[in-house]
Amino acid sequence: MYKKVFIGLTIIFSVVLTGYSIISYKGMNKEGYDVIVVGGEPEGIASAVSAAKNAMRVLLIDKHDGLGGLMTYGMLNSLDMSYGPDGALLTQGTFKEFFEGIGSKYSFDVEEAKRLFMKMVKRYPNMELSLNTDFVEPIMEGNKIIGIVAVKDGKEVKYYGKRIIDATQDADVAASSGVPYTVGAEDIGLKDEFQAATLIFKLKGLDWDNLKKIINEEKKIPDTQIDDTSAWGFLKITKNYEPHDPLLRLRGLNLGRQEDGTVLVNALLIFGVNGLDKKSIEEGKQRAEKELPYIIDFFRKNIPGFEKVELAGVASELYIRETRHIKGLYTLDINDVVFNRDFEDRIAIGSYPVDIQATSPDNFGYVYGAPKQYSIPFRCIVPQKVENLLVVGRSASYSHLASGSARTIPIGMAVGDAAGVAAVYSIKNNLTFKEIAENIKDIKNIQEILMKQGTYLKPFKIDNEAEKHWSIEGLKFVLHWGLFPSGFTPGYDNNYRFEEPMNEYVYNYMLSNMILRAIPSKKENVQRVQDLFEGKLLDRKTPINKLNAMRMLLSYAGVKIGTEENAEDLLNIAFEKDILSEKVYNRLKNRDLVTWADTYDITRTLYLYLNR
Repeated sequence: MYKKVFIGLTIIFSVVLTGYSIISYKGMNKEGYDVIVVGGEPEGIASAVSAAKNAMRVLLIDKHDGLGGLMTYGMLNSLDMSYGPDGALLTQGTFKEFFEGIGSKYSFDVEEAKRLFMKMVKRYPNMELSLNTDFVEPIMEGNKIIGIVAVKDGKEVKYYGKRIIDATQDADVAASSGVPYTVGAEDIGLKDEFQAATLIFKLKGLDWDNLKKIINEEKKIPDTQIDDTSAWGFLKITKNYEPHDPLLRLRGLNLGRQEDGTVLVNALLIFGVNGLDKKSIEEGKQRAEKELPYIIDFFRKNIPGFEKVELAGVASELYIRETRHIKGLYTLDINDVVFNRDFEDRIAIGSYPVDIQATSPDNFGYVYGAPKQYSIPFRCIVPQKVENLLVVGRSASYSHLASGSARTIPIGMAVGDAAGVAAVYSIKNNLTFKEIAENIKDIKNIQEILMKQGTYLKPFKIDNEAEKHWSIEGLKFVLHWGLFPSGFTPGYDNNYRFEEPMNEYVYNYMLSNMILRAIPSKKENVQRVQDLFEGKLLDRKTPINKLNAMRMLLSYAGVKIGTEENAEDLLNIAFEKDILSEKVYNRLKNRDLVTWADTYDITRTLYLYLNR
């Protein structure tokens, strides 16, 4: 009896010392956990591990029967890495532990990753893991989230926590708590437009060593690379595949080798999938599975080394690239990314190119630039309107375009580390996340803790030549609204073509799409111009001259012009009405061809004019 009493007192004493709350698993009282992380995605695992390292009682819940989410159940097994200009890994901390745990491979074995994630979580006795647990709704007190309602084993349970971290792919906790958000490309005026989804599938019968020989020695497959676990390229072959389903496309292959000899393929784009609609997701998955036999047959007949491949399975869920983007205290912009901005409240650093996948069969996606490195501010994970909540993962407060880089999992895991530390810090210091965001001293304290945990957070300053150009404000405006058409984006080399002659097609595209996206109330101006020019100014190679450029500009501005005015008259009218800046006016007085830099400035000035 005395032994039982002693043990009981020891447990109580330990609980008091560590600050843990006494919890009954069947009937949670309102003290509950210190930190609840919803979502066993890699970003959620990093958040939970980071909080647990700091002696907090943590609950991690996930709907699956294991951990890893998109990486393990979506089979996204190839990593999008971020390195600095000096070659340093920028996403250290928990991601680095995972990366080294899988052997520093860019493509990893899915089952090995699942085991490693479980090992990382089980290391902490102060962390409870609840699998097969579905989030249902938040528990709110005014604008504060104090817990969640979930379903586990068919029964409704309530979990209370001092701080909640939303690591679901779609920011489900934040959305249901009242946090405002945009969806897909809505923030650049493209409602109901999402990056394509993908069904990752598995092949057997592919001899990897032979494929390496075919690619590296025999050079039979152009523009393709391969190492011991990964291969990428094949586009000159796969672009010839004609899908049976018009809402599907086969792009270049990303291959990831598995321990059992099978190979995972990330290549099949599925258009028209709304990632917030379960029916749409299921229909998209079914359409993709129906297409796979034709794709496998195409592989056998057209790709050297693939002659004996067979389908060995598919991922249990789709790779959904984009749904919600929550509105945080700050939204990371495309210009922050491509111009290598560092923030004083940095919590993570990335450098992955801005890779936007196609959104429909009508376009082919694009690379919007390649930063050397940029930082993500703490304010991006602090949502508006709801307290006690942080949001990590692809649905954090990143714009549609910025998320082309920031949504990558290694960056998300670095952000998860910061969320875990910030949650602990806010509890220990009795501060709200908004109060922390407004006090640089608190931010620096959090940064110091993160760096002690192994996070890479070195301040940096990168000189961007483009920012010295006279047209930079116009360029940043065009970038923000995504006004580069496919085929003319800055690409991996950040080519802004400043002094190159602008062609007719892009000039018209930038002006018309600026109005349609940024000022939809003026969309009748676009129709008027299309009627005026009858689609003639759509040539992608012919430079646009001053006469046609001014005619189009004034027409988009709603200014009636005759057919007999010459270029100089129209130039003067545009300048006098403040539809043209003095800088561009002076540049065009003695020149006939309009440059890209001129067009950047013209697009922004037209926006300002129409908004007066």
